[in-house]
Amino acid sequence: MPDKLSFPDRLASYAAHAESSLGRKYPEDPPESRSPFQRDRDRVIHSSAFRRLEYKTQVFVNHEGDLYRTRLTHTLEVAQVGRAIARQLGLDEDLVEAIALAHDLGHTPFGHAGQDALQECMHDLGGFEHNIQSLRIVDRLEVRYGDFPGLNLSFETREGILKHCARSKAADLGDVGERFLNGTQPSLEAQITNLADEIAYNNHDIDDGLRAGLLDLKELCSNPLYGDIYGEVQSRYPDASKTILRHETGRRLINLLINDLVAETRRRIENGKITSIAEVRASPRPLAAHSPEIAAQIKALKSYLFQRMYRHPRVHRQAEKAKRLVRRLFHTLREDPRLLPLKYQARIHNSDQQEKSRARIVADYIAGMTDRFAIAEYDRLFDPHGEA
Repeated sequence: MPDKLSFPDRLASYAAHAESSLGRKYPEDPPESRSPFQRDRDRVIHSSAFRRLEYKTQVFVNHEGDLYRTRLTHTLEVAQVGRAIARQLGLDEDLVEAIALAHDLGHTPFGHAGQDALQECMHDLGGFEHNIQSLRIVDRLEVRYGDFPGLNLSFETREGILKHCARSKAADLGDVGERFLNGTQPSLEAQITNLADEIAYNNHDIDDGLRAGLLDLKELCSNPLYGDIYGEVQSRYPDASKTILRHETGRRLINLLINDLVAETRRRIENGKITSIAEVRASPRPLAAHSPEIAAQIKALKSYLFQRMYRHPRVHRQAEKAKRLVRRLFHTLREDPRLLPLKYQARIHNSDQQEKSRARIVADYIAGMTDRFAIAEYDRLFDPHGEA
């Protein structure tokens, strides 16, 4: 399956051009040796929230094995896939990388299990959603600069971080929430990063699931998207080990999905006669997409992974333990904020003291935890023999 790539020499007219950025919430002088989007990328990489991704789970709890993906390795894979797509379409690779590196900053410990537990705890207190939490981190919670809160990222990076948002919450998010109210689209850089996220997590969940013994290879190969490629690899390397067959299939699958996404996106751009980012935003539907045939196969593959991996008894047991841990942490800290670190106590003291505000600060504290810190905090609070 040869690569068929073509790389444009400059940005396409419909790309997000750095010199035409919609700017930052707090005006700054432009960087001397970087574009605004390169500055965004660098600020994300140097943030505390980015470093914590190393010890936040993807599917498996962080201590279960050194070879399973974490939020950090997933984030780097999304950035790599996103840049590969952006290069072929003539989009701004630095913007794609900045969005990719920041898109999971708001994830809780223990992956989606932790998020589900926090959402349950915050249901009547404003809710919890990791995309909004990622935006909250870069806009407010990171403490690094003297002139402004957060990282003060460009509008284009911030809109890419906010992939999903309910209309009921969009109005509270200002400029980046407007598109959810008026039905417009984000930049193509944001659109392809969203799909690069899906390409990355589907492929690495398959890889981790097979290595962990959660997925049955024969059953997995009944999905044509994976099975056809695996059959080709097996024919080409009849004496190869299962490890080589798995990796060769994985890289070919990523290549197929990237090429299909690029081809379908180009077709939509050409059919829509798209020549500017304004026309990208005004499009009635997203321009970045897979072809209908591949999209249907991806949907079937995701359904298989949901049933066989994410609902596997081993994963389910860990998820339920994680939920109980997060729920107990939340309710205990909410009832007695004096158990919080001093800086979070100070935030509560300086807030309006309303119940929703106090709960949000507790949620910020828990969402920022790594897996191992959450477990250690649980032991400190509830183990009578543990360290205070």
